[in-house]
Amino acid sequence: MSQDFLPLNGTDYVELYVGNAKQSALYYQYAFGYELIAYAGPETGIRDRASYVLKQDKIRLVLTSPLHPEGEISEHIQKHGDGVKVLALWVDDAVQSWKETTSKGAISAAEPKTISDEFGKVIVASIKTYGDTIHTFVERKDYNGIFLPGYQPKTSTYTSTPIGLKYIDHCVGNVELGKMNHWVEFYENVMGFKLLITFDDEDISTEYSALMSKVVSNGNGYIKFPINEPAEGKKKSQIEEYLDFYGGPGVQHMAIATDDIIHTVTELRKRGVEFLVVPPSYYDDLLDRVGQIDEDLQPLKDLNILVDRDDEGYLLQIFTKPVQDRPTLFFEIIQRKGAKSFGKGNFKALFEAIEREQGLRGNL
Repeated sequence: MSQDFLPLNGTDYVELYVGNAKQSALYYQYAFGYELIAYAGPETGIRDRASYVLKQDKIRLVLTSPLHPEGEISEHIQKHGDGVKVLALWVDDAVQSWKETTSKGAISAAEPKTISDEFGKVIVASIKTYGDTIHTFVERKDYNGIFLPGYQPKTSTYTSTPIGLKYIDHCVGNVELGKMNHWVEFYENVMGFKLLITFDDEDISTEYSALMSKVVSNGNGYIKFPINEPAEGKKKSQIEEYLDFYGGPGVQHMAIATDDIIHTVTELRKRGVEFLVVPPSYYDDLLDRVGQIDEDLQPLKDLNILVDRDDEGYLLQIFTKPVQDRPTLFFEIIQRKGAKSFGKGNFKALFEAIEREQGLRGNL
């Protein structure tokens, strides 16, 4: 077994640049059950931005807004709307992670630096990936503060109720036509990931459009990144729509794991989160397709939850509609009952559901 030159402990946090972090933070607390735990901004000595840190189980979301019209954060929002800027990776040695990846061809986004406060020190360093997205390596073994130096603990007067979200299962990137293999090779060669699975336009297509997808995973399987590109079709694919409205490549969706998808989705729906709709006919022969499952079929049908099986078990999944007005970032809620795959059997039904939404937007 070759030595993993980039050992990753998991996702440290995901940072989104958004137009109004204060309001977005309340949305994620109310609708998704996150708890506000930390803040950085003018009150903490940060002059150019305000950042809110939200937590639920192992997930940390950072929502950041600029305080001035000029600068990198403002430009990002102007171009992309609300979107993911940083996929941060928790490592034991940030300097080594940065050196290994940049020596193998990664472009540095930020050289290693040590940030510290009374709770200790954190070392961070960043490299560029597709579009304007970056990976930040976070080494925090000598730190016991709330999040990172520069952040202060903050709670909300609103008491949020967690809904069973556990950790980030995978994050999906959309890239331009012809660029999927380039980025797959980047993850293989620069970061030591392995190709896990490939879907072609035979697997993921409808009458109108198609996409190609490859999934890469790091050595221990904690980090999985599917990469999508559009494929030739009669009409505009969902990937092309995303690229048009996001203004280039970026994170399409985050899949978040739960141990009880029925409870989680019931709560999300109650709180106003909207989901893609598959037709009732999807459930007519579901058990013939996927075999015996532990759940009753009726609640799955009522909530529009999809099921798929692979050699190792089955999974339950559902996709939100985009969580901002541009048809870009959305979330997947996933519960794995042994399955290691990504719901290939549901792709056609999902694609058709997305196309119905695209048609309503006049973008098909």
